[in-house]
Amino acid sequence: MRFHGKVALVTGAGGGIGRAIARRLAVEGAHLVLLDVNDTVDETAGTLAGTGVQTLALRVDVSDFVQVRDALATATARLGAIDCLINNAGLTATIAPLERVEDEQWAREIGVNLTAPFNLIRAVLPGMAARGWGRIVNISSAAARGGLYRQGGYSASKSGLLGLTRNVTLEYAASGITCNAVLPGLIATPAVARLPRTIMDYTMSMTPARRPGTVDEIAAVVAFLCSEEAAYVNGAEIDVDGGSRLCPTVLGSSREVERRLAIAAGQTGGQP
Repeated sequence: MRFHGKVALVTGAGGGIGRAIARRLAVEGAHLVLLDVNDTVDETAGTLAGTGVQTLALRVDVSDFVQVRDALATATARLGAIDCLINNAGLTATIAPLERVEDEQWAREIGVNLTAPFNLIRAVLPGMAARGWGRIVNISSAAARGGLYRQGGYSASKSGLLGLTRNVTLEYAASGITCNAVLPGLIATPAVARLPRTIMDYTMSMTPARRPGTVDEIAAVVAFLCSEEAAYVNGAEIDVDGGSRLCPTVLGSSREVERRLAIAAGQTGGQP
């Protein structure tokens, strides 16, 4: 029960990674504020009914600071001050060459993926600093390092989130606050399950682990970063990607090249 008596706020808690993070923190004793723009956030709260912790589910557009401010006021009145903030909400709505990205599409992805974490961090920092303790975890992406083909708004916003993470550490580490980023690779969420088979096969051929990650694997890393044990981990960027960030080029084995091409073509399950 590492988080007994702590209050954690999770954005994008309506499903996928956010729901897994919420459950992991709940089973370790954290009371939870769950934010999502969709009403599936109520379903997440329902799944936590047997954990014995208090939950508050709110429908909030976290890119809107007024909504964030009001949600924080409601949350602190009901559950108390926020000890742990997990900025998980993310948007990958625009897939297009950069020259065809509309102003509204760009603004929306930057708003949800970068402005929203800023809104929430700005709101919780004063209280955390006053108490001398706080944990902030930003869910970035492998795309923050290497870009993502025809998803410029997403990769740019996730890169910006790394810069924000660093600045929070530089300015607030002496106040007992840690701020770290988790960079997931391809994770087996419902959205990923809908990807075409050819894309999945190709991506697995470029991933040394030869499988997607699980939402529980992300949740485990987040739980560690929110714990007392991680008090000296600050400003870190932790890749949880099965090694996919590493150079995939093979120059020393024709057999390995052929095996990867077979995986990409869907001709093998991907095991060595």
